Amino acid sequence: MSFCRNDIGGHAGWLLLGALCVGLLLPDFVIAETNTGKATVIVLVGAPGEEDFEKVFVDAATNWEKAARTAGANFVQIGGANSTATNGLEEFRAALTRESKNTADELWISMIGHGTFDGRETKFNLRGPDLSASELSNLLAAVRRPVAIINGASASAPFIKSLSGANRVIVTATRSGAEENFTRFGKFMAQAIADPEADLDKDGQTSLLEAFLMASRRVGDFYKGEGWLATEHALLDDNSDGMGTPADWFRGIRAVKTAASGAALDGMRAHQWHLVRSTADQKLTAGQRKQRDELELEIGRLRQEKGALGEDDYYRRLEALLTKLGEIELSGTSNPSK
Repeated sequence: MSFCRNDIGGHAGWLLLGALCVGLLLPDFVIAETNTGKATVIVLVGAPGEEDFEKVFVDAATNWEKAARTAGANFVQIGGANSTATNGLEEFRAALTRESKNTADELWISMIGHGTFDGRETKFNLRGPDLSASELSNLLAAVRRPVAIINGASASAPFIKSLSGANRVIVTATRSGAEENFTRFGKFMAQAIADPEADLDKDGQTSLLEAFLMASRRVGDFYKGEGWLATEHALLDDNSDGMGTPADWFRGIRAVKTAASGAALDGMRAHQWHLVRSTADQKLTAGQRKQRDELELEIGRLRQEKGALGEDDYYRRLEALLTKLGEIELSGTSNPSK
């Protein structure tokens, strides 16, 4: 988790690092055996409907492309102003077929456009047949790699229920299928994904969580500036429960409110996702990142057990875990940049 990656030295420094790290509770995820070293970003640009919307969609797609190029990721765009294709869904299916199903490299799917909801099924509007949440779930059923789905369209919330799962982060522009007005979230998300201003913990990289929080803030500012009642409320799901957490439940980068149902909150996994990694993070191998994530998970579990442990025992265990974490970070400094 990036807010545990600061250049802090010495025993006192590790205790300060511990204060930051003990807040973690991460869901398990699997690093596959193969690793090409490159993430893939697929941007789906829907049918604009009106000329004013087309410019918004073009700008958002361009921002995603710039971020992907900066990250050295594979970039695929389907649809858009210059596209002559009449069946975006078929193109998307073909693009997924070309992607590895079992790799450690992230697959990012960003959906820019309009959505609809008929009370039963939510769909993303493409040129030609639309893409439903159930269809996307089926297309990704065999994919074991990490997947982030950012649906910036109206009526997008039901995508969370359909797609939530292990090793996935799902972001939607709305909190229900009934929020059917045109959304601004996708535009702001595209701007924030590689924006240093969105780097809330100042670790030199912007996480998916941070981009979500910044985009949500800018959506709120837009509606306040216009004097309008907000008609979109974004959600993020990364703990596989299919519920999602809104941005206003976060203080900084941590969710602090308690769900009435007692459900776990989201955000920790999404804060591990960085499309454009910092120089320090790039020096870590995939194996080192995996070890680091597992250690952070252990720290989260230790925090849960704190009440049942004596203070000395708790801090002894914490320091041992933080020492191992520090060794990984230090070993990364000796690795050549990729």
